[in-house]
Amino acid sequence: MALLSGAAAIAETKPPLKIGVLDDLSGPYEDVSGKGSVIAAQLAAEDMKEVLGRKVEIVFADHTNKADVGAPIAKRWFDVDGVEMITGLGNSAVALAVRNVAANAGKIDIITNAGSSDLSGKFCTPTSFHWVYDTYGLAKTIGAATIRSGAKSFYMILVDYGVANALQRDGTRFATDAGGKPVGSIRVPLNNKDYSSFILQAQGSGADAILLGIAGADLVNFIKQAREFGVSQDKTKMASFLSYINDVRGLGIDAAQGLLLSEAFYWDQDDKTRAFARRFHERAKKMPNSMQAGVYSAVSHYLKAVQAAGTTETKAVVAKIRKLPVNDFMSDNVKVREDGRAARPMYLYQVKKPGEPKGEWDVMVPIQKLSAEEATRPLSESECAFVQKTGGQQGK
Repeated sequence: MALLSGAAAIAETKPPLKIGVLDDLSGPYEDVSGKGSVIAAQLAAEDMKEVLGRKVEIVFADHTNKADVGAPIAKRWFDVDGVEMITGLGNSAVALAVRNVAANAGKIDIITNAGSSDLSGKFCTPTSFHWVYDTYGLAKTIGAATIRSGAKSFYMILVDYGVANALQRDGTRFATDAGGKPVGSIRVPLNNKDYSSFILQAQGSGADAILLGIAGADLVNFIKQAREFGVSQDKTKMASFLSYINDVRGLGIDAAQGLLLSEAFYWDQDDKTRAFARRFHERAKKMPNSMQAGVYSAVSHYLKAVQAAGTTETKAVVAKIRKLPVNDFMSDNVKVREDGRAARPMYLYQVKKPGEPKGEWDVMVPIQKLSAEEATRPLSESECAFVQKTGGQQGK
């Protein structure tokens, strides 16, 4: 009895396996990532319960969309608090700063909520991963589709931080390849309130389409103001690289109708996605988007990799993350490439018209699916320093 009690006491004193969710919990991206990302991570932890005899614990913090806030939090988590992996990381500038901290600490980051394709390109590291979407897949989906829908020219409006360069590069490439003509672009501040001057410049360009690289509350405010200035889908198409079901709900069907958007996940895709969405909705009182679903996927796969490795030692876990196929409600044998990119399909959606939705969250209709190979930059084009070029074969 004494021996059994001693063993139980030792098990109980094992430190928890800590995973950090670092995201925007109070700013313009709070609704599309933020607290929903924390809930998704907690659901994944609850499903796994414990790994290697250790309880899984989710810690979280607000990076306030500032790299000089996010990086010190990550350093404290790794150096002092015993956090093994950080995920979330909406805002590409913050994600890059935290990635540098993780690399120096020999720890793992799995970025789910930031989009710059450079995160699996020139800013890749051996211990970093890019899990849900990137500007390459978004641009290939939205940029080409907008031109094919009838627009001959396009004007780009982009948030003024790290993701903008990648969005402009990738978006211009695919819209131009589809036959579109770029007629201008402009950068707008994060968390901006008045878009009138930017809308007037876009209208003045004479573009057939406005391609938007802004997200969250900023996107909602922009589209509402654009409608007030007479921008309508009948005359000037609006398409968004970075929009989510939350934004559609924030806008309302009348304002959002016809908007094209790209996602890696939609809650109403199939029975598995609907089952997760119901669980998420019980906690969050809203349906999940791809970033929030992706946090669940990233945490779940990381824990499976730790279990398979039999240790939390970074090198061993990284090897298992890449070796094991990703399987969950949003991932069907997804391969994690050597550059850290989880190569997954991307879907083109269009917001329904008034009268079409059959429920509160039934707001989008699928238009097109891009396979993982189509939606992921070929390794032969990769700027990741340690990637072996593969002569154009994608995902290998």
